[in-house]
Amino acid sequence: MKVSLRLTAAARIAVAALVAFVLLAAVPSAQATTIERVVSPKGIEIWLVREPSVPLVALEFAFRGGAAQDPADRPGLANMAASLLDEGAGDLDAKTYHQRLEDKAIEFSVSAYRDSLIGSLRTLTEHRDEAFGLVRLALTAPRFDSEAVERIRADILAGIRRDSTSPNELAGRKWWETAFPGHPYGRVTRGTMESVQAIAVPELKGYVGRVLARDNLKIGIVGNIDAATAGRLVDEVFGALPAKADLVPVPRVEPAGLGTRQQVDVDVAQSTLMLGGVGIARSDKDFIPAYVVNHILGGGSFSSRLYREVREERGLAYGVSSSLVPLKSTELFFVSTATRADRVGESMEVIEAQIRRMAESGPTADELTQAKSYLKGSYALSFDTSLKIANQLVLIQLDDLGIDYIDRRNGLIEAVTLDDTRRVAKRLLSGKMLATVAGRPPVAAAAAPAAAPPVPAPAVRGQ
Repeated sequence: MKVSLRLTAAARIAVAALVAFVLLAAVPSAQATTIERVVSPKGIEIWLVREPSVPLVALEFAFRGGAAQDPADRPGLANMAASLLDEGAGDLDAKTYHQRLEDKAIEFSVSAYRDSLIGSLRTLTEHRDEAFGLVRLALTAPRFDSEAVERIRADILAGIRRDSTSPNELAGRKWWETAFPGHPYGRVTRGTMESVQAIAVPELKGYVGRVLARDNLKIGIVGNIDAATAGRLVDEVFGALPAKADLVPVPRVEPAGLGTRQQVDVDVAQSTLMLGGVGIARSDKDFIPAYVVNHILGGGSFSSRLYREVREERGLAYGVSSSLVPLKSTELFFVSTATRADRVGESMEVIEAQIRRMAESGPTADELTQAKSYLKGSYALSFDTSLKIANQLVLIQLDDLGIDYIDRRNGLIEAVTLDDTRRVAKRLLSGKMLATVAGRPPVAAAAAPAAAPPVPAPAVRGQ
């Protein structure tokens, strides 16, 4: 019986997924992860975790720069360029390039963030050389064919149209625009209708030529591969890139508009509330205590103060969270939730009261003990797949934390004292915050009939 090529490709993808699932237990945990620092023959640094028992290789790479390198009149350039890197390269058009990936069950993507472009590759070991070769073509010889450019442009514009009625997107956009007027961080990463429509192929090529270089590159590799092979493949993929990136300096900046509230009118029953203020830098000695404080306040756990007070005690929202966001040129602290339009004011009062309470008194001893236990134990979830490990290797490099950070991290959390958390809570949470609300304005919300509560989204575990 003959099986078509199309069925064979699908079968390979299914087999790859099954193999990855079955072998998750074989991936090293955070405590067992041994990182080798490898320097390729062309001088490119690689962080490597060998795992011969897993027939997979995962590559994660990042270039410093990201959307912060977009020209002032072209927000969305980095996002569009990243989206097009796998849309044809070298002598392969988009259809042929995608078919080559599919035939060998190769997963490859590149995404743009404010401070970086991050790429991910996962492949079966037997297809390793071809997978790395396809990445080389994407980074060194992207085609930017007109068909692919216009198709991706249309996809991005459709997303921007959807964003124009999304309270989450509108609240976030308003926050960043208000906090960072005239600064790269104030621009929309995805871009605007006008800027995306204006992006031309020479600008896409210019962005890639300026940002993709060896001196702003970070690499993590995990899987069934030795140091010599990793060095050879990395040189093949990245060795032909320019030695130095041509990055525009992104000036240090503090958020503006603190202490004010901005309303974005959109006719939806569910409003999004976002509060943000000054955070703590990742390199600051107080970051780890702040990380613990944030977890206790609202860092994603169902036991957090904000979750208990906003959801469990008052039923104001299905979810509420706080987060630390350290960027290259600023550091931020956020709280966000979605609530019924006529209960925004009450939700704001409860959140601000909990922030003041934490700033004034800090956590309790029991809260600190529970937070330490959770944060130390949950760290292993960042290492339960080869691609997650590779991602952690790159993020640790981007944050300049040192190759031994995984070994030190839980000790740093355990060393946090109650006095540390009380001091840092006051430092982190005593300042003013900028609030943005996207939804019906207060008068309209009060007059509107009460809406049924939304169905809660499935809980996502992580830190």
